[in-house]
Amino acid sequence: MARDYDSQLLESVGVRRRRTRDALLFGVGRARRTADERLGKVFAGIAITAVLCAGCIGWSFLQHTLDKQKAEQEKQQRQAQRYEPPTHSSGLAKGL
Repeated sequence: MARDYDSQLLESVGVRRRRTRDALLFGVGRARRTADERLGKVFAGIAITAVLCAGCIGWSFLQHTLDKQKAEQEKQQRQAQRYEPPTHSSGLAKGL
């Protein structure tokens, strides 16, 4: 008789622990969630993370390319200014 009571007590403690763990992990709808649903959410999270990372990399590449083009244009403008002959707009040079 005592042995039955002990096994029942151990079983009820195991059930209570499992229910507590499930409530902690899954919340109110713990009975409706399955392992397949959890794996789907994990893969969806990984996919969203991959898309965000790709977007960040693309944005960084675009910014780098635009900065490079801007620096090249500034360099060309400086070189063009260096080789332009100076223009005098004063009237003194014409009168002499």
